[in-house]
Amino acid sequence: MLSRCGRRLLHVLGLSFPLLTGRPLFLFPHRFMKPQVVFVLGGPGAGKGTQCARIVEEMDQTMAANAQKNKFLIDGFPRNQDNLQGWNKTMDGKADVSFVLFFDCNNEICVERCLERGKSSGRSDDNRESLEKRIQTYLQSTKPIIDLYEEMGKVRKIDASKSVDEVFDEVVKIFDKEG
Repeated sequence: MLSRCGRRLLHVLGLSFPLLTGRPLFLFPHRFMKPQVVFVLGGPGAGKGTQCARIVEEMDQTMAANAQKNKFLIDGFPRNQDNLQGWNKTMDGKADVSFVLFFDCNNEICVERCLERGKSSGRSDDNRESLEKRIQTYLQSTKPIIDLYEEMGKVRKIDASKSVDEVFDEVVKIFDKEG
């Protein structure tokens, strides 16, 4: 069964597509073209949200120039086997997963980033105890999904321990190569 967030993914076939965080990405004007989906995965603090915000700006420009380029980012999904099964059941034949953009980052760097973010974000889960649990959940539930897509040759891995700009440069190279 799809989670509440997973059900929001069904909007991919409508006119708008909300990112799982609830921020809209862009409009999908061509209802008859099969959407190409990019799952964005990585541990807590790996920079998924930061990079997705930057990617969206590049994607908006690309789609304005070429309407045939209809990729959609899904940030932090699928997080576990249930999410993946729900996606496959609901979206089979309706959308294709182009690739998984995997932000790979050392756990300690991720923890430090989240602790720093927690000083100003107001997020109650940006504390060391919560982060240790979130990392364990990521390793037990999400990493096997990444590994599954790796076996299919669909993972594009980025060293997310670098600076925001350096990581984004790598993201741009991947999207340029993937079309």
